[in-house]
Parts: sequence; C-alpha cells; structure tokens
Amino acid sequence: MAGAEKTSITVGPTDRYLSSALVRHGLIPCSPITPKVAVTVSALNLYHTACQRCPHLSIQAYVKSLCDMHRVPFYNHCSHQFSITLDVYLQILALVLNLVHRALQRDQPDWRLKHCCPACTYKLQDKPAMQFKMLFAQDGNDSLKRVVTRVLDGNLDDTDQLATSVPTLEHAFHHEQYLTREFIEKFASDQQTGHSIIDKHGDGNLCTERWKNMKDSVTQKMWNVFDETGAFIAVCRHGFCLVITDMVQSSEQSKYALAVTSKLLDVFSSDLGGGYDISCRFKTTLASSILGERARSLNYTSLVNAFHGHAHNRLCQLDNLMTYVEGLGLEDLEGCECAFSKSNALALSTRYVSIFHRRQAIACYFEHNDEMEVYANLMKFLLNNYKQALNLLSNSRATLERLMCELGVSDPMIFRQWLDEERVYLKSLLWEPAEETLQMEYWQRLVNLAASRQDLETILSTWTVITAQNVAPIWSDSSATSKRETMRRHAQENYKKDLKAVQELEGCLGITRCWVPEDEEWQAAARLVANRKYQCALDNVEQLVVSQIFELLKMNQSGTGYKLRKHIGKALQTRSVAIRAALTQYNTAAKALSHRTLEFDEVIEYAFLSDFDLLRDMRQDILTQPWASPAARLAINTHFKLCRAEEEVIRLNVEIRRVVTYLVNEDQYLQACEALYQDADEG
Repeated sequence: MAGAEKTSITVGPTDRYLSSALVRHGLIPCSPITPKVAVTVSALNLYHTACQRCPHLSIQAYVKSLCDMHRVPFYNHCSHQFSITLDVYLQILALVLNLVHRALQRDQPDWRLKHCCPACTYKLQDKPAMQFKMLFAQDGNDSLKRVVTRVLDGNLDDTDQLATSVPTLEHAFHHEQYLTREFIEKFASDQQTGHSIIDKHGDGNLCTERWKNMKDSVTQKMWNVFDETGAFIAVCRHGFCLVITDMVQSSEQSKYALAVTSKLLDVFSSDLGGGYDISCRFKTTLASSILGERARSLNYTSLVNAFHGHAHNRLCQLDNLMTYVEGLGLEDLEGCECAFSKSNALALSTRYVSIFHRRQAIACYFEHNDEMEVYANLMKFLLNNYKQALNLLSNSRATLERLMCELGVSDPMIFRQWLDEERVYLKSLLWEPAEETLQMEYWQRLVNLAASRQDLETILSTWTVITAQNVAPIWSDSSATSKRETMRRHAQENYKKDLKAVQELEGCLGITRCWVPEDEEWQAAARLVANRKYQCALDNVEQLVVSQIFELLKMNQSGTGYKLRKHIGKALQTRSVAIRAALTQYNTAAKALSHRTLEFDEVIEYAFLSDFDLLRDMRQDILTQPWASPAARLAINTHFKLCRAEEEVIRLNVEIRRVVTYLVNEDQYLQACEALYQDADEG
C-alpha cells in the first residue's frame, strides 16, 4: 500500500504510460493514466488466495489490516482503490491463463468443461461398458443472493416490477463455467416463467405436496428485494463444478435445471445420469419441454439423490431410490450439498456488490475449490469409495445368506420380483374405487341425517310449562321466543338438506331401501369411513416425520451408528409434541379398526418413509405378502446394496485407470509443449 515502502521506478523506452512501468516492477496501479496509488502483486495475491480459503474475509478488513501493519491511517477510499487493483490483477491472471491455453491448444469452446474431471471425462481404450457414462448432481441454493441497487437507495415500492440491474455488467464478466441469462431464458415457456418447478395444480405426482415450499407464493415477497436470488450449479460425482447459473428474481424454476441439462447434453452427449432432489417431478417437466425428445434420444436418466430420495413416497422410491437403480454404484449424488455447505460463506461478501463482482467472486471460489480441494483429494475420494465398496461386499454377503436361509429363498432374483409386486400393490392404493367412495359418502350422509333428525325431534319435543308464577316473564320475553323459533327453523332446514342429499345418493347407488345400522352394507361402509380416518391420521404422522427428517439430517441415514441414532431419537422425543399428538390420533383410529398401534420409538426407528406405506391398505392383510416382513425388506435392501457395491467396484476400476493414465499423459504432454516452445525461442 501507499506509504509502506519507497521504491525506485525505472520507466523504459517502451513504456508509453507510467502504469506499464509500475506493472513491470510488480505494482498494480489503480488508475491507468496518472496513477498515484499502487498495490504490490504479492499483497493482491495474498488476499486473493486467503479469501478463497476464508470467503468471509472482506476487502475492507484486509486493507485495514495492511494499514495497521504499516502504521498508516485507513480511509474509506483505500478499499475502493484496492478493489480496482484487484480487478486488474484478476484480469491479468485470466488473460495469462488464456495465453497458456492457446499455447497448449486448449482454447476450443467448452474445452474446460470437456476435461474438467479426469476421473469422469478422460477417455480410455478397452474400458468395460457402463450404464452411465457420467454422473452429476444439480441443485439451487438461495444463500448467494444479491440485493438490488434500488432497494439500497430506498426507491423500491412493494408493487414495483424489478428490471435486471444494469444488464451490461453481466457481459463485462465472462467465465466458462457461467451460463448466460439469454441461454437460460431459452427454456422459460409461458407455463414455466414466473412459476416454480412445482405446479400448483399438480400432475398426479405423489411427491409434489412434499415440495410445496418451493412455490413462488411462499417467497415472492422476498424476491422483490433481490436481483440474483441464488445460484444453481451442477457438479460431477467427484465434486468438480461443471456449470453455474444465477437464479434471477425467482425461486428455483425448472428453466435452470433444463438449461444445465441441455448444456451437459451438448458437451457430453449420451448416457448421462443427473441427480436432483425433485427429479421425479423434473422427469415429467423434462419430458414435456423442448428438450424432452433430445433427452430421450440421448438416454438421459433423471435420478433422485440419496438423502432427498428417502423423503419421497415409497412408490417413487421403487423407481428412483439409488439403492434400486442399476448401474449407479454407491454414488449418493449429494455433491451440491457439500459444495453449498462451503460456498455459503461467500454470502456476506457478495450480498451488496455489483453483478460483476458477485460473479467474479463465485467463479474464483469454485475454480480455486476445484483445483486446490477437489483435484487434490481426488485419489483419496476414489480410495475411500473402494474401501467402502469392498467392506460392504465382505460384510453383507454373510448377512444376505443368513436372511435368505431364514426366508427359505434360494434365488436372489426373487428380490427383484418382490419389488415389482410391491410396486403393483402400492399403485393399487392410489385411488379408492368409485363405488366405495359413493358408499362412504352415503353412509356419512345417513349419519348426518340421523343427527339432524334427532336435533329436530329434540326441539319439537321441548315444551315450556307455564304456571301462575312464570306466565308474565315468559310472555314478556319476546327474544327467547324468537330464539326458539330460529332454532326450530334451522333444525328443519338442516334435516331437509340432509334428507335431500341422502335421496340423491340413493339414486346414484340404486338403493331402494334406506340403510340402517343393522344392515351389512351400513357396517361395511362404516369400516371404510374408519379406514379413511385412519389414512388421514397416518398421513399426518408421516408428514410430521418428513419435517423432522429434514430438520435432523442424520436421522436414520446409512452410516449413522446405533448410539447416534438413539441420541438423535432422544432429542427428537423431547421436543416432538406434534408427533406425539398425531400419534395419539393415529392410535385412536387404529384401535377403531382393531389395527396395531404405534409407539413413538417405533416411528423414529422406521427406515425413512417406506414402512408407512405398508400401513395403508385395509382391504387386504399386507403382512401375508412375502416381501412385507421386516426380514424380507432387510434382505431386499441388502441384496441391492451388494449389487450397487459390485457396480461401484467396476466404475472405480475404470476411474482409477483414467486418473493414472491422465497423470502420466499430462506430464508427458506438458514436457513436450515446454520443449517445443523452448526450441522455438532458441530458433
């Protein structure tokens, strides 16, 4: 900084301006023509490196530290001057990197993306065929929001429609990882623009209700304060950032996921597997979009990542849960969550900056993370996955053999058949038969009619006894008489309304004689209504458990030990009053059907939500099914985990060869390029 030291500057004959002489001496000026302040390259490099490791470190804090070290006063303009020199320094680095790429013949479009991860993208000869050529995860995060300038100026009215803040600044910063807003808007249709990926009307998808927090109506007020409302990224299974895009004045819309998918299909072509927390819903959106036909032809597969998959209903899990997806290995596709857990630290330093500086900070962070964290730990990642797969294979085979012996099963293929049977069974629960629905409605109307008839008879049979002592007060109290007349009229109206409803339903059902409690039809319909109440109570318990699953991330997750599960269960038990109340309602409904009740500890120990679905059907005894017993379900999961572990070993064998071959070839290529340019310079 200025005042730190005195340095002699030699202006050479080729220096048209003083700034070029300063740069040759390792100083970056903050003005191009007549600079008065310059910052050393070492000071800029130190801040640039430090803020990648600690994104909380702001320019102001760093400049103040420099001023303190050199015992000079700090002024606000010092931070601005340092910011200017930092932009120049980063631009110089980018230009030098472009020259290096050109010299290495790596300046073709999308070269970085095509070669971002050696384990995913490096091509080998004679590699075994794999179902997925590349696996990636995509997701949005709203931590990296940026406040719109008009809000800071106090000029924003609640009813204002925000325009994009200074759109020209977006084009001032260009990075290969960033998708432009124009590219994103290609995938915004009239139906999608202004709506989240969750359609408010739904499409029959059973998981839709569980993701209603993504509706724009929940967050619309907040978006009026921000321009960029977050970032949407895609990362490969090893953690390398593939692409980044800004979410602009909206929540997590389908256009962002469609744009990312389109870009990756353009670059990597066929046989991609993309993980997304609501991929079951996105699969429908993708199929009906302009990208649908292309995605089908390139064999693109939408996958639900591991943790979020357990918050989906069981029927969705049978199609999308990673344990049951062939070719996926042990990959959980939760790389976005890991990336966001670290990049969230950028939020404070990017909340009030310009579009340019926000994008610059995000791109620099992910570029540094890819190089210094992900790439540095790539072999460790592969080694740990290999150990995990081998341990699973060695420990679970004996368990599976024991379970198969207990179940009397000799062929492991029966487990796939059991999954298919469970899928058929759960699909049969999606809709109540129409006749049963009408019968339940008719029964309920009869109950209502009996109640309204009783109310009317009670009012009509009520007599007022007049004696010599109370004759005067009764005749003088007109309000009491009017009140009784009103009650009688209301009772008659309610009775007529219920009677009409009963008569209409009798016409629909072809009933010639009104049901009475002694009739078999009455009792059957009563059981159906009790079953419906039971289902509603069960849904309520399930919904509360889903909420707690999201709140307590490690609950019942694979890899969580018995002691930790018990510890989390105790913490959940002390503060889950809502679950206890819902369990009480459920047990009351279950007792009415002579169905087994649930204890709090039993609910907490359920394997996510799959066990809830087995409690739903009252038309048949589900426990008679061979796949419904706890031992059978454990055997099914153990078998498919073994299958995934075998696939993981196959994939890791390929990826390890890729990385080793890449390291050898890259070293040879760089040495050859170095020798080539040395010969050219000497010549």
